[in-house]
Amino acid sequence: MTTRSDLIRALHQRHPRLPMRDLDNLVASVFSTIIECLENGERVELRGFGVFFSVARKERIGRNPRTGAQVALPPCRVPMFRLSGALHKRLNDADADGALGVSRDLVSSNRAR
Repeated sequence: MTTRSDLIRALHQRHPRLPMRDLDNLVASVFSTIIECLENGERVELRGFGVFFSVARKERIGRNPRTGAQVALPPCRVPMFRLSGALHKRLNDADADGALGVSRDLVSSNRAR
């Protein structure tokens, strides 16, 4: 699993001239923008990566798994992500070594720290 900190460290290794604080702010800004768009019911499309969107669920009746009793579930919005075709192909066409064209060394070396 890659954490936000791992992502920031990997970005810092690729762009050593940028301070970690700036990279942290950049990552936070990207995530907060995606969240704001989802809150406003907008889609966020990142070409070659995928699409973030939210789906409205209607009120429905569910069951408590422990007791089996029926429970009224209120309407809600659920965040969703759909992988792009290009990334799906890239992941599934990776060779047996798991090379994705993405520098896995950067992420895995950060975990060792």
